Amino acid sequence: MNHPAPPAAVRRPFPAELLAELTASFGERVSTSEAVRSHHGRDESPFDPQLPDAVVFAHSTDDVQAIVKLCARYGVPIIPYGNGSSLEGHLLAVQGGVSIDLSEMNRVLSINAEDLTVTVEPGISRKALNEALRDTGLFFPIDPGADASIGGMSATRASGTNAVRYGTMRENVLGLTAVLADGRIIKTGSRARKSSAGYDLTRLFVGSEGTLGVITEITVRLYPQPEAVSAAICTFHSMAEAVRAVIETIQIGVPVARVEFIDSLAVRAINRHSNLTLREAPTLFFEFHGTPAGVEEQAGLVQEIAAQNGGEGFEWATRPEDRSRLWNARHSAYFAMLQLKPGCRAVTTDVCVPISRLAECVIETEQDLKASPLPCPIVGHVGDGNFHVAMLIDPDKPEELAEAERLNRRIVERALAMDGTCTGEHGVGLHKMGFLVAEHGADTVDTMRAIKHALDPQNLMNPGKIFSWGA
Repeated sequence: MNHPAPPAAVRRPFPAELLAELTASFGERVSTSEAVRSHHGRDESPFDPQLPDAVVFAHSTDDVQAIVKLCARYGVPIIPYGNGSSLEGHLLAVQGGVSIDLSEMNRVLSINAEDLTVTVEPGISRKALNEALRDTGLFFPIDPGADASIGGMSATRASGTNAVRYGTMRENVLGLTAVLADGRIIKTGSRARKSSAGYDLTRLFVGSEGTLGVITEITVRLYPQPEAVSAAICTFHSMAEAVRAVIETIQIGVPVARVEFIDSLAVRAINRHSNLTLREAPTLFFEFHGTPAGVEEQAGLVQEIAAQNGGEGFEWATRPEDRSRLWNARHSAYFAMLQLKPGCRAVTTDVCVPISRLAECVIETEQDLKASPLPCPIVGHVGDGNFHVAMLIDPDKPEELAEAERLNRRIVERALAMDGTCTGEHGVGLHKMGFLVAEHGADTVDTMRAIKHALDPQNLMNPGKIFSWGA
């Protein structure tokens, strides 16, 4: 694809002795086939595939510990793998090594309905978890769109469409079990709702992107299924009007569960992909949770705010099948947008800014995109100030990649100037490494690096991600 080589891309030796020991311990659960390695060495990022030397399918924390100890003995990198839905190059084996596939560690270990918690293995997907919870009257709300694994969502501090009401993985992971780089197993947090006991190691691992250890169990918060749910869509003449309607909704304290924005180009893509007939205009998707009276009150307030900002065609979807069709269309937006330019790849952004700066940020970004030759649809979780641009490029045209990276840089620099962040939910991975110092400062990044050196002195855990190993 002619993408610039990822940082720290020098592969380490992979000893035949390590492969022999892994095979002796795990048999057919070890694979060096080209097809399996290729599956584990690519993601949805703009980077070329970087294949691991071997893939091992783990079934337990003890399995992970055994794999890690062997890799530590031989100085071989370890890359945790969940469902492969990363957008920022997290899964790429830039220094070679062993991909530990956790997808078969997918059990629900305990449901504590009275405490509103559940403990799971990392490979279970969010949809499978909610299916397991269906008869409890509870649900797990974090919804990044892709059917990601709970382990991967924890490792990247994911959020998604429900974050405006229920928060992100940061707020919803109560504790976890992790295998450190030397094979030690640690447990962090508890099922208690709060604690002042020592350093908050749970939050350290949530968002660590596999660079500090391999997460093997996670305890998360659950929430009662709402008594009533209603969804609606509304169109606007401009992006500015739509965003202002969202800002006013949040500022007056309406507890919307979801509020999503899609621009006219994204609407066109969704219509084609999902066989819908939505008006091709800036559009907001809303969802309301609560009692029937509460949902009706919330919806009425939002409809009034939308109308005051030029909103038109407020349409309701109260039946479950209608809501599902609407949100399935929104969740398929990424793949729908790829069809706007067949054969393309997407360079994505996910900046997040304070809600008070959101309209300004989105409007200035729209001006940049209109001046670009690339198709660049916008979607966003605008209720919490987070939006995405998908810059669609021909992978065989380096000039289009360069244009996408130029746009990405402008969008990130604008967000940082507005006291925002370079990544609201995708994580740093490989693609955002260059922005970390600009966002946090060199001393803060050096502090992160010091933690990495302390816990992983051989730099074995997903090396080459978040920041460089040296200065």
